[in-house]
Amino acid sequence: MSGPEPRTFRSMFISDVHLGSKAAKTEFLIDFLRYHDADIIYLVGDIVDGWRLRRSWHWPQSHNDVVQKLLRKARKGANITYIAGNHDEFARQFQGVHFGGIVVADRAIHETADGKRLLVIHGDQFDTVVHNQRWLAYLGDHAYDAAMIVNRVVTRLRQLLGLPYWSFSSWAKVKVKKAVNFIGSFQTVLTEEARRSHVDGVICGHIHHAAIENFDDVRYINTGDWVESCTAVVEHFDGRMEILTWAQVLPESFDEPFIPMLIEDRVGQAA
Repeated sequence: MSGPEPRTFRSMFISDVHLGSKAAKTEFLIDFLRYHDADIIYLVGDIVDGWRLRRSWHWPQSHNDVVQKLLRKARKGANITYIAGNHDEFARQFQGVHFGGIVVADRAIHETADGKRLLVIHGDQFDTVVHNQRWLAYLGDHAYDAAMIVNRVVTRLRQLLGLPYWSFSSWAKVKVKKAVNFIGSFQTVLTEEARRSHVDGVICGHIHHAAIENFDDVRYINTGDWVESCTAVVEHFDGRMEILTWAQVLPESFDEPFIPMLIEDRVGQAA
């Protein structure tokens, strides 16, 4: 498949791949990893979806290919850290353990090329629903599955009409007031944790909403996901951070044509 020339960055941050879920866009992540490389790679949680795998086993070859692609990068010298999330919380019992050159951690401190110290954490630790009302978190997970089904139906209809991909669930997140309030609250709590940790910023995942924003003296960075928008965050060799959206997939290469796109909508900062 033709594609862009390979690009190399100082560091790369990927989260919320949800391997084991039918909604995971693994083909696009494999393609992304083929054309993007980094000396340092952080897998910022929910790489494997243990919740869904416990309900029903789903692990096609493309999911295994993602794992093999990452292990190959580690063998070639990339420094890879796996930060555990809530969907792959089983990994937290292996903190400090190396698997094929990939080390597992609950959190990490990344120092950028320009000397900034960033807390790298999935973020579920600060989601009160996940920790205090677990049944509600599981219910929300089922609701998310339903939204993904709606997404696929809408995608098919738009394909028939010759329209580009549009994510129903991403649209709902930035338009529904409660979801917007949750995202804003999540950003506030994570930036406060960065201040308590005496760092310059935080890089997280969890809420599937990619963003790079400044909250006074703290930089908030969310990597997004590989279920809806297919985004990653990269650090250039001068320390500059950037969100990359993989939108150069050739439709004829896949059974389900899909062009991921980042739905732009800034969430208001909490006072």
